Amino acid sequence: MIHEHVAAVDMGSNSFRLQVGRIVGNQIYPLDGLKETVRLAAGLTPEKHLDEASQRRALAALAQFGERLRDFAPDAVRAVATNTLRVARNSPQFLAQAEATLGFPIEIIAGREEARLIYLGVAHTLPNPEVRNLIVDIGGGSTEFIIGQNIKPLQLESLYMGCVSFSLRFFPEGRVDKRGMQEAELAASRELQTIVKAYRDTRWDAAVGSSGTAKAIRDILELNGYADGTITRKGLERLRNRLVQAGGAERAGLKGMRPDRVPVIVGGVAIMSAVFKEFDLDEMNFSEGALRLGVLYDLLGRYHHEDLREATVKRFMQRYEVDTQQAERVSTMALKLFRQLRSTDLVEDSVTAKLLAWAARLSEIGVSVAHAGFHKHSAYVLANADMPGFSKRDQSMLSRLVLAHRGKLERVQVLTQSLPDYLPIFCLRVAALLHRARDDAPVPEIEVAMTAKGYELHIDRAWLTSAPLTAAVLASETEQWASVDIEFRVRARQRRAAAD
Repeated sequence: MIHEHVAAVDMGSNSFRLQVGRIVGNQIYPLDGLKETVRLAAGLTPEKHLDEASQRRALAALAQFGERLRDFAPDAVRAVATNTLRVARNSPQFLAQAEATLGFPIEIIAGREEARLIYLGVAHTLPNPEVRNLIVDIGGGSTEFIIGQNIKPLQLESLYMGCVSFSLRFFPEGRVDKRGMQEAELAASRELQTIVKAYRDTRWDAAVGSSGTAKAIRDILELNGYADGTITRKGLERLRNRLVQAGGAERAGLKGMRPDRVPVIVGGVAIMSAVFKEFDLDEMNFSEGALRLGVLYDLLGRYHHEDLREATVKRFMQRYEVDTQQAERVSTMALKLFRQLRSTDLVEDSVTAKLLAWAARLSEIGVSVAHAGFHKHSAYVLANADMPGFSKRDQSMLSRLVLAHRGKLERVQVLTQSLPDYLPIFCLRVAALLHRARDDAPVPEIEVAMTAKGYELHIDRAWLTSAPLTAAVLASETEQWASVDIEFRVRARQRRAAAD
């Protein structure tokens, strides 16, 4: 269903942002926005745990966003979290509280997926998107680099350096000196050297900065007479030197220095200086497009049936030479069973149904690695590969479904030991089992139901008698479900007489 208003929540490592937009045709017009400086990355302990103070700041911001989004439909809001929640070891526990506070699911997205969404947002704001652009987005905990033309990214990368993490690491308590600046720039240059050759080989026509750090630097340069509306090499050098001479951002007396930027601007300037040096830039423009706008346009694409996840699934099937006919058989049967068990839902619009269909189509990608234990290889690839459009949680669920679709059920770690959590696993296992012959021989009408203790499958007795292998496998399947304390019963029945 297409909604008039959509919203994106960007849970960055420095700031949390909410963007509300209005859909008009294929365009999104910003209506409202909220920003809270949470500085989540500052709460990451050496053991990679989010401390209590940062969690409280985050939940307070999400409570405000949740109030603004109270009347929004579930599929009209998309919330994404970035680097700090990617690396925090207690992310799962925090995420449960965060989702309850916000009132909507939250996706932790991979670095390259973040880069893709940033480019999608920037591309919709560029005056001439046909020009090939280098996009640099310095965040709180990571920096994304994209080369793109029109709306197609040609290079995507995310490096583990950001204005918050670098400020804390190289400029403790806001103290700035020449040595600290040099060490910060050198550390950033070392990170950049892993990608700079590939990017130079791809080439670009113009450089564009996006998000808060680039905007803050551009504004400071302009208001202090160091540049004229862009970020320049000379202006950046003057800003850098002034920060070093003053011994800190707070004492530099710079016009346009917002209080919320004081603790993190120096780390951002160090990274930007290294970017200009390693990419040999003289000037960088600024774009208002950013991650949150890209999230909105990605959501709009899903409304128009241009879901990048579908394109990613098709590419994976091609890359791993999946038997498409078998994948379609299993997918069709799995969804048929799912509809019976979730008859009150709009199954085609269900996130679980989509993931179930994709899991069915990707369950055999591991065959290209080795046939023995192929489901384990498939699960590993799905958990660890770059999959544009998919969140880390999406990939985790895909991996779990594929790992569970055959073999021992007890090895699968589900979120809870409840029947609904096992429901897509049940549908995929039965579908794969019924199409084990990998042919188009007709399968009798199957009925499935959820009971108080587990699942029931009703099947024609005569057909089952004529298929002893399937009967034996169904019988052994009861043992697998028993291993996770769930009852599975197969009930053979007489074929129903045809109506007069």
